[in-house]
Amino acid sequence: MSGHSKWATIKRSKGLVDAKRGKMFTKVGKEIMAAAKQGGGDPRMNPRLRTAIAAGKAVNMPSDNIKKAIMKGTGELAAEQLDDIIYEGFGPGGVAIMVETTTDNKNRTPSEMRQLFSKYGGNMGEPGSVAWMFEKKGVIEVPKTAMGEEELMTLALDAGADDMQTDDKNNYTVTTAPTQFDAVVEKIKTKVEPESAEITMVPKTYMAVEGKTAESLLKLLDALDDHDDVQKVHANFDIDDELMEKLRG
Repeated sequence: MSGHSKWATIKRSKGLVDAKRGKMFTKVGKEIMAAAKQGGGDPRMNPRLRTAIAAGKAVNMPSDNIKKAIMKGTGELAAEQLDDIIYEGFGPGGVAIMVETTTDNKNRTPSEMRQLFSKYGGNMGEPGSVAWMFEKKGVIEVPKTAMGEEELMTLALDAGADDMQTDDKNNYTVTTAPTQFDAVVEKIKTKVEPESAEITMVPKTYMAVEGKTAESLLKLLDALDDHDDVQKVHANFDIDDELMEKLRG
């Protein structure tokens, strides 16, 4: 299992704590608004909105908050202007990083991103500097306790999935093309509820990091992820599971 996957799992657990402070409500609310603005307020016709609403429910966001965020996105309620911007750069050890943001201030956010990269031993890159190292894919994680490997593999591949990995000790990881993501998720849901399901940027190759470099990298990724404008952070690193547990323990 890649360190990146382990970090993503830790982030989801940490997110439940953040939600109690309202941080995740702010992040998810922005994503719901941006999704509704881009593709309309009907989640049945808007995959991005459907995913954003699911993220809101996962952190126990009240239904009224979700409804208001959708209405702000569609213009039914007054709201600030929001823009989706992706920042690219390199972390300690030359690890490639992509940061997806939704911001109400296009002047503030880039300077704050640059400061965070610099503070933790990285540097911002130009648009396109690392995007070529990633592929957009659907990623679905299913608990190993919920279903057998062969059953899930048959179910997923028949629905159009590209691959399934079994090296995570807790979850199976199913990958799909973005166009097949909804069909595969719905098929899996006929048997079991996935641990997580999202369309994300998956690294084509991974870069091994260790020691102080790994520690500095995780501090940078955490700092980026904690920023109110940041929706997702993608990185092509691989850290040994034992070291990851030690650093995050």
